[in-house]
Parts: sequence; structure tokens; C-alpha cells
Amino acid sequence: MEATAGTATAGKAGAELDLGPVGHLGDRLFGGLARGSGGLVVLIVAFVGIFLLALAIPSLADDKSSFLFSRVWEPGGDNPQFGIAALFYTTVVSSIIAMLIAVPIAIGVALFVTYYAPKRLAAPVAHAVDLLAAVPSIVYGLWGALFFAPILRPVINGLDAALGWIPVFAKPIGDNVGVVFTVSVVLAIMILPVVTAISREIFAQTPIAHREGALALGATRWEMIRLSVLPYGRSGVVSASMLGLGRALGETVAVMIILTVPNGNDRWDPSIFAGGETFASKIANNAAEFDSPEKTGAYIAAGLVLFVVTFLVNSAARIIVDRSAPGARKRPRRNRRAGAAQGANA
Repeated sequence: MEATAGTATAGKAGAELDLGPVGHLGDRLFGGLARGSGGLVVLIVAFVGIFLLALAIPSLADDKSSFLFSRVWEPGGDNPQFGIAALFYTTVVSSIIAMLIAVPIAIGVALFVTYYAPKRLAAPVAHAVDLLAAVPSIVYGLWGALFFAPILRPVINGLDAALGWIPVFAKPIGDNVGVVFTVSVVLAIMILPVVTAISREIFAQTPIAHREGALALGATRWEMIRLSVLPYGRSGVVSASMLGLGRALGETVAVMIILTVPNGNDRWDPSIFAGGETFASKIANNAAEFDSPEKTGAYIAAGLVLFVVTFLVNSAARIIVDRSAPGARKRPRRNRRAGAAQGANA
């Protein structure tokens, strides 16, 4: 009787706490919309890639030179010849130099705003850096070509004097204004607010227990940052850097305005103090030549390569972030000696 009464009481209490069936209409609707949004993004990316590939294949089949290793760009005529070697070199080199300049400065600014600057100074500095992202690309291009490029001439001369024996730093004859180095510095300024903003948010989210624990053990502020903040924010910094790299790879207007386009008969120069063209600026500069499917396909093929490079960069960034994210599980190393000993004991 007592057991029966207890069961009845428990059943009555359970009935009173019943909050309804799992899986309401709103939950199912929201879940479906979320899955549909994710699938839509994947389909859009796939359709863009398929569109570029479909229009590029006929021109690639008619190309009489090596598309990946040739530096000739003559997509018209009966014997079209075009290659992306020079475009790929200029795009990658300018983006790498921009990253080498922007990322250390962005990390320093983020740490200064988060852990060093007084609150009255931190907010204006953060807002000023964020406002750099609101400046249009054409303004950066005009500012870089008319004002900033002459300022960099002493820097170019100094690098040529110190490292001119290296072909990459050898200054060619000319005014050295619209060169790859100038574009790289302007790109660094353009991607600086993106990397700084994300890094600042990640550094501020470092658990207070980690920071206070390091300080309580006698660490200085820099030691606390080196041991607690930087390891925690590594994945965020990598993600921010890859976003900035994607911006640098695809920037068009500023690069088109600043960078000097070499003549077709000029010898290709690998120096960063020479002119050139990136994928984006090449397509933008020659948009008027899209008068035939053959020419259009050649430029679309160049755009396809830029699309693939950007996709690979973002994919690599995603892998790095997943592996270095806080709390990510790492596979423990296997001790061969311990394994052998356990096998012998068995």
C-alpha cells in the first residue's frame, strides 16, 4: 500500500511538472530555417564556382600557352596566349607584405586598447581605428597615389641601398611611385581595422581567472599577456588575419588606381619596387575588352583562380582555428616505450 501510494504521488508530481511535448512548431521552424540558410550559402558558393568554370573552360582549351606558368597576356586573335604567373605573383606578394605589416601592428593596438590604455583613451583609439574600415576604397586609392606614394620614396631608397642585391628589393629605373610596395602598405592600412577589431574582442574575452591567476603568481603584465591572453586569443587572431588576407587578395579599386601597369613589351621585373597587376586590377582595367567570348573567358579564368585561392585561404584558416581554439581536444602522443612495455607484460 505504501509503495502504491508513493508511486501515485510521484506520478502526480511528474504530471504537474510536465512542460509539454518536445519539438514545438517554433523550434522545428527555426531549425529548418537555420539549416536552409546554411545550405543556401553553400549552394551560392557552388553556383559561383560552376559559373566561372563553365565560362572559362572554352578559353582555356584554346589557350596556346601555359595558363599557370606563362606571363604573356594576349587573349584575343586567332592564337590566344594568356597566363597568370605575373598576376599570381603580384597578388600574393602584395598581400603577404600587407599582412606582415598589418598583423603585428593590429595585435599591438588590440593589446594596448584592451590592457594598457586608460579607459578614457582606449575608447577614442578603438573608435578611430574602426573608422578606417568606413573609408571607401577609392579614397584610399587616391590618397595612396597622390599623397602617400611620394612619402614612401625615402623608404624605397633605403631598402634598395640596404637590400638591393636581392632581386626582390632591387629598385628599377623610374619614378618608383605606383609600385607593389606602395600598394602593399596601403592594403595594410585597409585591413588593419578588421584584424584589430576582432583581435581586440578576442583578447577581452580571456577568462579573468587566467589573468588574475597569472598576476597572483607574480607575473608581470607582459608575462600575463604572453602566458594567458595570447594563447587564448591565438585562434581569433588567425581568423582575423585570414579575413584581412581575403580583403587584400580581392581589393580592386585602390590597387587599380595606385599600381602602375607595365607595358606589354617591358621585361617582367620581380622587384616589389616595380609596377604590375593583380587579378582584380587586371580584370577591372580591361573590362572594356569583354567584347568576345574568348577574351571574356580568359578574364573569367583569372577570376576563377582568384576565387579558388580565396576559398583555399579561408578553408585553411577554418582548419587552423578549429585546431587552435580554446578547449579543442588534441590527440595525445603515444609513448612507444610504454606501449612496448605493456605488450611485454601482457
